[in-house]
Amino acid sequence: MSFSHSIGGMVWRFDSLRELMAKASPARSGDFLAEIAASSDAERAAAQMALADVPLKRFLTEALIPYEQDEVTRLIVDSHDQAAFSVVSHLTVGGFRDWLLGDDATEASLKALAPGLTPEMAAAVSKIMRVQDLVLVAQKIRVVTRFRNTVGLRGRMSTRLQPNHPTDDPAGIAASVLDGLLYGNGDAMIGINPATDSISAITELLKMLDGVIRHYEIPTQSCVLTHVTSSVAAIEKGVPVDLVFQSITGTEAANSSFGISLDILQEGYEAGLSLNRGTLGNNLMYFETGQGSALSANAHHGVDQQTCEARAYAVARHFNPFLVNTVVGFIGPEYLYNGKQIIRAGLEDHFCGKLLGVPMGCDICYTNHAEADQDDMDMLLTLLGVAGINFIMGIPGSDDVMLNYQTTSFHDALYARKTIGLRPAPEFEEWLTRMDILRQDDNSVRLGQGVPPLFRKALAQLK
Repeated sequence: MSFSHSIGGMVWRFDSLRELMAKASPARSGDFLAEIAASSDAERAAAQMALADVPLKRFLTEALIPYEQDEVTRLIVDSHDQAAFSVVSHLTVGGFRDWLLGDDATEASLKALAPGLTPEMAAAVSKIMRVQDLVLVAQKIRVVTRFRNTVGLRGRMSTRLQPNHPTDDPAGIAASVLDGLLYGNGDAMIGINPATDSISAITELLKMLDGVIRHYEIPTQSCVLTHVTSSVAAIEKGVPVDLVFQSITGTEAANSSFGISLDILQEGYEAGLSLNRGTLGNNLMYFETGQGSALSANAHHGVDQQTCEARAYAVARHFNPFLVNTVVGFIGPEYLYNGKQIIRAGLEDHFCGKLLGVPMGCDICYTNHAEADQDDMDMLLTLLGVAGINFIMGIPGSDDVMLNYQTTSFHDALYARKTIGLRPAPEFEEWLTRMDILRQDDNSVRLGQGVPPLFRKALAQLK
């Protein structure tokens, strides 16, 4: 069954739901690279209008990637909650947009609806929404997770303290950790991208982070972003692993290029649970995603990159993650060309993830060869703060010296918290106050007030 829409006497036809979804996507370089994007603004508008008339039920009968060929499709279909879906099952994509913007879409009703939505439904409705629509609906939704603290509560925004170092030097990493903590960063986690994936190096980093967290009694969690199989190997050796990391995407073939499958992710999840290291809860998986990852692996099956990204969130939610991070501008301008495309993609990812019940954060970032700058990141940061994002990145000076990309700094988190009235995770906030880092009266860090006594010895050791 094809789809069509007429504009100014010209009829546009789309041969499949997959083609319609691709042509309805807001313009981005990755879809042009894949040769599936709309050929003109007129065709894009026609596709969006045709998509608005598609019944939501259609997505349950027409898989964009065949059930028999893809385990992610099988996961989506087999885990669909028909009872939860019944609330909106009579609606078209356009009618669903109206419902989401209306008063019936409350925090409670959206939480109940999440298991009844497929990623393709979320992606479809996002394609016909304005930026303000994506912000308005996302801020209604709260996805709360717990490990050693509580992330995702209304009025809160957490940060991942990212103390990367090009040689994994412990002193350099420790200096960045201390710097971030003094700026009130690190409640989502302290997470290192290691320069090497060797088990011995990963073990040393994990032990160091565990020692810092235990010594200073910090209510947070650590993560070394190694392959999930390396985390399993470390757990089997008795290494103190808090969060289990893996990059994921929305198709079986793309995940296979990462060396993973749903079974391998399940093994990592169960290994993490076996340690029982959480004190408040057992959400322990940390996933990273990004639009364009399936296309870069030539494993997108002709599906547009934003829909592939939304499908990754179905993989994520299956494992009850603590955090999911869309590293929105990291892959490069081949997939998101400029600041406008990065901003739109970040808001889409956050909206789709939250709608599907996933605890979304965003690495608000760009590579140095993209047509973007820090002003663009300031805009996305502000919009995501208003939209209720669970967490962002905190990196010294916004410049990751190991991964060589631009992101958000410790200061950027302070800006967002101060401007929008957001606060750290409650347990972490209490620790910051007790450590004399945070002033409770105005929710600001005590810049210029000196180093808290407990940190002075650590600082002296770094000199």
